[in-house]
Amino acid sequence: MIGQPALRYYLLSLGCPKNTVDSEGMTMLLGGAGYRGTAVPEEADVLIVNTCGFLAAAQDESLAALRELALTKRRGQTLIAAGCMAQRAGARIVAEVPGVDGLLSTRRWMEIVPLVQGLRGGKRGRRFERYTLLGDPERPPLDRTPRPPVIGGSAYLKISDGCNAPCAFCAIPGIKGKLRSRPQAAIVAEAAALVASGAQELILIAQDTTDYGRDLGQADGLPALLQAILDRLPELRWLRLMYAYPSHVSPRLIDVMASDPRVCHYLDIPLQHGHPAVLQRMFRPSNVDKLLDTFAALRAAMPDIAFRSTFIVGLPGETEEEFNSLLAFLEQIQFDKVGVFTFSPEPGTPAAAMPDQIAAAVKAARYARAMALQQRISLARNQAQVGRVLDVLVEAHGELDENAVRSEDWPQQQGDDSLQRRGGGETKSVALARSYRDAPEVDGLVVIPGELPAGQMARVRITGAMEYDLMGEKVTSNE
Repeated sequence: MIGQPALRYYLLSLGCPKNTVDSEGMTMLLGGAGYRGTAVPEEADVLIVNTCGFLAAAQDESLAALRELALTKRRGQTLIAAGCMAQRAGARIVAEVPGVDGLLSTRRWMEIVPLVQGLRGGKRGRRFERYTLLGDPERPPLDRTPRPPVIGGSAYLKISDGCNAPCAFCAIPGIKGKLRSRPQAAIVAEAAALVASGAQELILIAQDTTDYGRDLGQADGLPALLQAILDRLPELRWLRLMYAYPSHVSPRLIDVMASDPRVCHYLDIPLQHGHPAVLQRMFRPSNVDKLLDTFAALRAAMPDIAFRSTFIVGLPGETEEEFNSLLAFLEQIQFDKVGVFTFSPEPGTPAAAMPDQIAAAVKAARYARAMALQQRISLARNQAQVGRVLDVLVEAHGELDENAVRSEDWPQQQGDDSLQRRGGGETKSVALARSYRDAPEVDGLVVIPGELPAGQMARVRITGAMEYDLMGEKVTSNE
């Protein structure tokens, strides 16, 4: 009604970057329908939590966020649980959070506006009835996905949804469904719009980026997609690739990555383990020699490439010998970045029903040993960057205690992985940036004294290193 104030919404996004993209899509759709966002839940008419349901801990976090909003929910407010947990465990949400009014699955986030309209019913203060949009829509509009905003010069670009891999420990296929690739033309058009909005870096994401196009009849579709984006956008500075499945890293993909300097020499390949027997139980590629050949081919084509991977310790039946084999694998490959997770028995997955479940204390001890080893490796890999001149993307500004770390000390430090470990000195302004070796949110930063424009590229010389972060200084010449 004319003159009536616009409804306001509060949206909390939990989980991975893929969830972040969906949240930003909901934000754009709500804005287009006339709704206004607010960062204060008390001011909102509609409360939305885009939940994560991948692991038990993530579900607990999602439930806690929903309960907190439900407890303070006032008359006339609507509470919606969206995302992965709504898809996977909607019944649990309804049972444990009575104040939830609606469920919206991760496969149907693009229907947020009709869901809100259905719940609100055009009336204020009504008694809400639960309204759910779960499962797959009849025609998923993958060619009309709203683009996310550019933040700090960087933007995520989702190229597909769902996954066909049958990993024994993973609930994603049950949450997201089978692979659904977006049309190449739609992705390239979105990439162009993001660059026009100021994106210096585009980050391709999916459950498995290297499986892109297989459902469209393309056996190796990702290299062609990369090339189409590069050809369309000569002004693009960085194109980063995340979540590559090891057996899908093709020679053609390596060639495209190596042949254009705008493609970051960085690859995130979640391997999950390094022992063939454990990989077989995981239903993962288990030919370790082939994995080693893939890494060798990538390093031969791009000697400066940075590798990120994730590993699971404590899969049912994992022996001490198998775990030690994983440690040896980490030593052999020398990953730049690694995330280690303890096995979580997710309901409905084959691994949850496997015999010989590992005790929590054993899993925790193995996690600590793997992380201690990788921190030493990561420190050495970072120390090798000292003296290099790199392009960086400035994300933000901050303040650093001058006693926290002296840059000339960093190459010698072995255990000080925190900028806040020491303090008491004057604070100085610093720029927080990333090099090609660092993806946002999951990797480290390059800390540069002084202020540099956020969202812009700068050239720096690396002067110091710790396990996760680097220190640099701006280069003023053309070197």
